[in-house]
Amino acid sequence: MQRADPLAFRQAASRFATGVALLTALDSHGEVCGMTANSFVTISLSPPTVLVSVKPGRMHEAMSASRRYGVNVLPEYANALSRHFAGRPRQAHPDYEIVEGLPRLSNCVAFFACEVTRTIDISDHTLFIAEVSGCDYCDSLPLVFFSSRYHLGPGKPVDR
Repeated sequence: MQRADPLAFRQAASRFATGVALLTALDSHGEVCGMTANSFVTISLSPPTVLVSVKPGRMHEAMSASRRYGVNVLPEYANALSRHFAGRPRQAHPDYEIVEGLPRLSNCVAFFACEVTRTIDISDHTLFIAEVSGCDYCDSLPLVFFSSRYHLGPGKPVDR
């Protein structure tokens, strides 16, 4: 099987606009950990099921051990927070509360409390498939990632 050039693949994939989420969990010491992700996918409405893709590291360990994670959809002006949790640390101390035993950002656009039901190892990532045990949302606009850059809000709606 022929494989796509990695650089071309990255550039082509960057043309797919996504929201930006902060995955949260508690590690084995009860410490909050987080990771920026744009690999959040809804799979089913009944039962409510989602998946995220995570590389090995602290977040992977916390999710594997606890079998739980939170998905916090970031608001449009949270690009600095997203960068912080994407591995470019700056002083970031997000406000959060513990909801259903998971860290929930105070200003997130939507929150999903997730219970892992299955994991699948693929290449250098693990897919964490989970049922949603609870969720909430507000009417704020989300942060958007497109063409390897952050953008404010989802853009203008198209008439039906």
